Amino acid sequence: MSPPTRRRYQLRRPDLNEKIEDLVDAAQREGTNPEDAELVRQLLTTGVHLLRDETSRAELKLVNSALKELRHAFRVFSPYSELRKVAVFGSARTPSDHPDYLHAHAFAEEIVRAGWMVITGAGDGIMGAAQGGAGRAASFGVNIRLPFEQNANETIAGDSKLINFRYFFTRKVVFVKEAHAIVLFPGGFGTHDEGFEALTLIQTGKSEIVPVVFLDEPGGNYWRDWLDYVETHLTERGLINPEDMNFFRVTDSVEEAVAEIEGFYRNYHSSRFVGGRLILRVHVAPTNGQLEALNEEFSGLLDSGRIERSEPLAEEDGEVAHLPRLRLHFDRKKAGLLRGLIDQLNTFPDEPAPPSDARRREIFETPLTEAQEEAEFEEDD
Repeated sequence: MSPPTRRRYQLRRPDLNEKIEDLVDAAQREGTNPEDAELVRQLLTTGVHLLRDETSRAELKLVNSALKELRHAFRVFSPYSELRKVAVFGSARTPSDHPDYLHAHAFAEEIVRAGWMVITGAGDGIMGAAQGGAGRAASFGVNIRLPFEQNANETIAGDSKLINFRYFFTRKVVFVKEAHAIVLFPGGFGTHDEGFEALTLIQTGKSEIVPVVFLDEPGGNYWRDWLDYVETHLTERGLINPEDMNFFRVTDSVEEAVAEIEGFYRNYHSSRFVGGRLILRVHVAPTNGQLEALNEEFSGLLDSGRIERSEPLAEEDGEVAHLPRLRLHFDRKKAGLLRGLIDQLNTFPDEPAPPSDARRREIFETPLTEAQEEAEFEEDD
């Protein structure tokens, strides 16, 4: 028996559907992927649905502003998509002579020296320290417009890589989408919100696993005390799995924080799901003996079958096609064990994956197009 045909997402008015089809056809560029055009058709269909549903003006403004914010953010980040970025969180109230401030500045200097870029909320305090250490060229600012107005720090103010968001949720989408690592310095409610949300998204498989580091001042106990709370009240009470502690590291050393982030990508590159299986892209594939050992040690994270080598799949659209793959039926409730598998894969190469210094210089030295330089986001009144 053949599977049922999925109903096409469209309006009940054939004449309106035809107009949408004509608009998409006229808007396409040469070589536009048909699947991309189909997604845009569905976006337009949703917009017309909202109008015909008599959606309130306030709700229409929310959807409209959110979509425009995301579109603008995607354009800003697009020229730098090949460079890894670390999101830095911490208090906007930290003074410039505080050890946390100096630590954030030093961390940003070190991680940019390793070839990374830095994303912050664009404010002062820890955010200003991190962007001061990173420098303007290697900085992104994702600012949030607040009733009491958060101005951008002097490093990122006026830069084309500064984005001003109206909504926290669109801002968080961009943080999660663009960050290849997360570092948290001491901060208030917002810092804890960002930290717990990052861990929740990783734990539930809603975002890729990335290194998460909680960085204290030298000899500090802000995050050490937080760690005691997590171990005592979350792990010991069975509210999280013991393996979930693999998702993050607590340290007071800039060198250890940088090593944790760099080490995560020593061999591991990225992952995605294809046809219900998780595909792990690595720089160096395991030997037969190493693969056998992985299957023995990490059988608990499999729904079925074994961890196998794989060639690039057609569904991956040519993404990093030069890299070897591993393929597995992953039990999505075992993300903590998956982090352990990634850590084990990172022990295999004799040398870490080479940095992208040449590509980084090429990106920074290539002039942006007029569209990419446009920093202003068109708002509704």
